[in-house]
Amino acid sequence: MTGLDGKVVAIAGAGGGLGPTVAARLAAAGASLALTDVSQERLDSVAAQLALPDERLDVRTTDLLSDTDAQAWADAVAERFGRVDALLHLVGGWKGGDPITTTPLADYAWLHDLLVHTLQHATRAFHDHIAHPGGRFVLISSTQARAPDATNASYAATKAAAETWTLALAESLRESGATANIVVVNAILTPQMRAENPDKPFKTFTSTEDIAEAIGYLLSDEAQRMNGARLELHP
Repeated sequence: MTGLDGKVVAIAGAGGGLGPTVAARLAAAGASLALTDVSQERLDSVAAQLALPDERLDVRTTDLLSDTDAQAWADAVAERFGRVDALLHLVGGWKGGDPITTTPLADYAWLHDLLVHTLQHATRAFHDHIAHPGGRFVLISSTQARAPDATNASYAATKAAAETWTLALAESLRESGATANIVVVNAILTPQMRAENPDKPFKTFTSTEDIAEAIGYLLSDEAQRMNGARLELHP
């Protein structure tokens, strides 16, 4: 992972299972990071692990269900660093397991807020900040978006909506030279999961380390021609 020296990367959902690994890899590659999450405790933990100098790190909680809060975060990042080069949307969550006829539609509403509304607010807020040559957006998505199980209809539908929004964003950014792409996984294997189950094969999972490498590539100059692409990163 090269070419990130001096780049400013904003990470939404930085305190989740994927965030710490991605943040560590990008920081090691020279990027300055703006981290947000709904949990200050999780953010503090990630920041402590990174041990970056103050001039390369901005940490603040943000309610991405609020468009005004999302805009305030984007503007604060741009003011703090003088630029924004990339936005990563790592906000995740899951509800499912019931057939279509009995699945609670309240689950769909919850997932739509978590996976779609946060994405919409974040990308609208950062759109003009990353609309420049070298600007990047990356979404983490699921195989369920295009190959849904009957017991995951709500999750699959909201993931599909998030992908569609991202593909439209890619078209919106095209003339500026910025890109928006999607990393698709089946399930994410975190370091904690591996430590708790060292003998489990996790055959259908993708490690946070592999996802971090893929994101690093999409942020690099080598990926300049990739826009509106789905990078399949699963068995």
